[in-house]
Amino acid sequence: MMVFSSTAVGILKEEKAGNDCILNQTLKEQQTAATQSPQLDSTHNANDTVVLIWSWPFGYQFNLESCGSEFGITGCHLTADRNQLDKAHGVMFHLRDIGGELSYLLTLSRPPLQKWVWMNMESPANSPQLPGADDLFNLTENYRRDSDIWMPYGRLVEASEEDKAFQIPVKDKLVCWIVSNWNNNYKRVSYFNELSKYINIEAYGRHFGKYVNKEDFATIMSSCKFYLSFENSIYKDYITEKLYNPLTSGTVPVVLGPTRENYEEFVPGNSFIHVDDFGSPQELADHLKLLDQNQEMYEQYFTWRKYFTVKGSGFGLEHACRICEHLKRNKNFRVFKNINKWYWG
Repeated sequence: MMVFSSTAVGILKEEKAGNDCILNQTLKEQQTAATQSPQLDSTHNANDTVVLIWSWPFGYQFNLESCGSEFGITGCHLTADRNQLDKAHGVMFHLRDIGGELSYLLTLSRPPLQKWVWMNMESPANSPQLPGADDLFNLTENYRRDSDIWMPYGRLVEASEEDKAFQIPVKDKLVCWIVSNWNNNYKRVSYFNELSKYINIEAYGRHFGKYVNKEDFATIMSSCKFYLSFENSIYKDYITEKLYNPLTSGTVPVVLGPTRENYEEFVPGNSFIHVDDFGSPQELADHLKLLDQNQEMYEQYFTWRKYFTVKGSGFGLEHACRICEHLKRNKNFRVFKNINKWYWG
C-alpha cells in the first residue's frame, strides 16, 4: 500500500502547515468522496463503544463505518454528532481544531467514565499550546511512543510473498527533494543550500516553481536514487511520511531529523542514510556519488524489502478507530496532568 496515495497523514499535515506540494487537490478530492459516503451515526449496537469526533480534523471527513473494514476493529460506533456527547465513551479532540472553543470546553461537565482524547500529529514547534487545559484530557494520541495511544506516521510489517518480489525501480535522477514550506530558519534549508553546492539536486515544489500533483508525486519519487527526507523540525519520534514515502517508492531516504538511534527504533539501520553520519554536507555528497557508481553497495539499502513492507497510517479515521480500540481494552481511571509541560516542556 502506497503511503502517499492511501494515507492522508502527510497530505493533511502539509496542507495545514503550508508544507510539501500535492496537497490542496488531494484534500478536496478526499472531502468530496467523504461527503458522498454514508456518515451514519443514528443507530448502533447497544454494546458498541461510542467515540465522538468533536471536529473533523483539518475539516477532513471520513466514513464513520469503516473501523471494521479498514482495520478489523469491531464493536465501535463513530459519530460526529455533538448531540451524542452524553452517550460517548470517548471524545477525540484534534488539537489544531480546538481553537476558540477551549473556554467552552472548560465549562462542560462530562460523565465520570467518559474519556477526552487529545489528538495531535504535529511537532511541538507547529502546535498551539492550550493554556489552562492541563487537566482537561484523560488520554493522548500522538506520534510519540510515550503517548497513551501511539500513532506513528508509518510502520514496517512482515512482507507477503508478493511483497518479497520487490525490484528497485529504474532511476534517472540522483538526488531529489519535493518541498514547498521554505523557511530560512529551518535546519533543512541551510543543509540543502550547502549540500547543493557539491551535488546536483532535482528540487520540486512551490518554492522552486515546480508544483507536483499527486499523480506525478509517486513517479518522481521512484525515479530518484536518493530522496531528502528532511523534517521541518527535530523532535524525538517525530519521523513522518517524509521517511515512509521514499521507502515505499523504492528510493533511499537521506534523513535529517532526530538521531540515527531514534530512526533505528522504527526502521532498519541499513534502509536509510543519516546526515549526522557525515562530518559535512560535502562528505555526504561524496558518499552519494560513491553509491551512484557502485550498484552493489546501493542495493544493500533494499535488503530489508525481503522481509518487510511499509504500511502507512490513515489520518483521522484510524486515529478515531484506535481510540475506540484502546477504550474497549482499558477501563481504568485516567487523567493526563500537565499536558503542556509534557508536550512542550
